[in-house]
Amino acid sequence: MTEHTGYNVAVVGATGAVGQQMLKTLEEKDFPVRSLKLLSSPRSAGKEIVFKGKTYTVEEAAPEQFEGMQIALFSAGGSISKKLAPEAVKRGAIVIDNTSAFRMDENVPLVVPEVNEEDLKGHNGIIANPNCSTIQMVVALEPIKKALGLKKVIVSTYQAVSGAGLDAIEEMREQSKDVLEGKEIDPKVLPVSGDKKHYQIAFNAVPQIDLFEENGYTFEEMKMINETKKIMHDDALEVAATCVRLPVETGHSESVYIETDGEGKSVKEIQAILSEGAGITLQDDPSTQTYPLATTSVGLPDVFVGRIRKDLDKNNAYHMWIVSDNLLKGAAYNSVQIAESLIKLGIVKEGQSSYNRRSKVWRNERTIG
Repeated sequence: MTEHTGYNVAVVGATGAVGQQMLKTLEEKDFPVRSLKLLSSPRSAGKEIVFKGKTYTVEEAAPEQFEGMQIALFSAGGSISKKLAPEAVKRGAIVIDNTSAFRMDENVPLVVPEVNEEDLKGHNGIIANPNCSTIQMVVALEPIKKALGLKKVIVSTYQAVSGAGLDAIEEMREQSKDVLEGKEIDPKVLPVSGDKKHYQIAFNAVPQIDLFEENGYTFEEMKMINETKKIMHDDALEVAATCVRLPVETGHSESVYIETDGEGKSVKEIQAILSEGAGITLQDDPSTQTYPLATTSVGLPDVFVGRIRKDLDKNNAYHMWIVSDNLLKGAAYNSVQIAESLIKLGIVKEGQSSYNRRSKVWRNERTIG
């Protein structure tokens, strides 16, 4: 790549867990970065980060920092996204936002490239990256939906503490040490740092991720329900979710029950459908105790599926176990995949902003940059 090719990329939240994974993914994928700007809160500004052998100084995120940027990857919290994403768009960047700030906005595409890449063509400057647990589930469900149709989904998640950030990881580590040493613990972060009560996560299972809604479901559970319907373009799809936090550092696991349309298929037929699905690795052989594990998913971008069984009472119903690295496919990797799709579809071109300031409209047509 010459100095005149590639794309101007900003990463907001560059010092956080997901931001770090975004940079690692950009580097490992050899994403064509022409210029890179690393942005963060005032507290983290001034830190230095090495990317592709070059040292970058992290700067404080502010509207003017997005001048000349084409792609802005956001992972600094919903309030920052709501404040700065529109400012980045005004200055010509396409925002790929990893928070929940815009996911259910009807004018914002919610995208998993293996499922609904074409939705990117309808963007208005902001593209939402779905919830980590939703991403891995819909990747596994999409080939089944295409082949057999899908009527109902019931999911129980077993989510890693890294989904709650670096403070949650540290709390789990410290609590584990204290419990083993017989010390008293004082939870301050989980299940939700801003909620009324906090509970021990070490050697525990906490059935609350995010705040409770009036209907008794948590915000995390409602995200999975609503996002699945939006991504799969099916408001009639029945979805229920129970989300649980476990003392696992990285790697979300899910037990998923589905009902398909029409007559049921054999387990081997379902396995064959899944093995052909984009981004899926099938690990399913009970005779050799082969199935997905959180520990073996870490650092890998795929969605791993196993423990596929027919329901014993319904011929068109199945159970499966789905695992993925929540910081990669569940966040950073999917964000970078979206950026790659923007290039593939001709939405972002080398050397030019995708926003026409004079007409104030987005240009999705293919042009020579």
